[in-house]
Amino acid sequence: MTRAIDYGGMMHRAMQGLIAELLQDVADNGLPGEHHFFITFDTSEDGVEIADWLRERYPSEMTIVIQHWYDDLVVKADRFEITLNFGNSPERLIIPFDSLRTFVDPSVEFGLRFETQEHDEEGEEPVVEEIAEEIAEDTQKPGGEVVSLDKWRK
Repeated sequence: MTRAIDYGGMMHRAMQGLIAELLQDVADNGLPGEHHFFITFDTSEDGVEIADWLRERYPSEMTIVIQHWYDDLVVKADRFEITLNFGNSPERLIIPFDSLRTFVDPSVEFGLRFETQEHDEEGEEPVVEEIAEEIAEDTQKPGGEVVSLDKWRK
């Protein structure tokens, strides 16, 4: 039997580690400058803990924004925990790193896409700049809202 190197799995774990390190820095020091994050995660993934009303509204996928107001950001080895404000209602979310689908910081046009087993076979993925531009447009809308990245899904 030939052993193969699992580059995909190694890259996936490395990207999760990068996000964990980044979020730990934000927990310790706050968000620098204009940086802010759009994080999309699978709400049906094991270990995701969100309010029932959020799960009903977003049964498969949800995007959160970490920007102006967040509280009690805690980073663990396998997840992060954060309190966000949804319509003047603070809600605690527990998000395992395995549930992450995308991470974007539109202030610097940086983005990561976490592939799943159901990834597109044709291999054509939107580039980071397209994701960042669209999200930047969405941030110009007044008020806080959950942004859907479904338009890039095939």
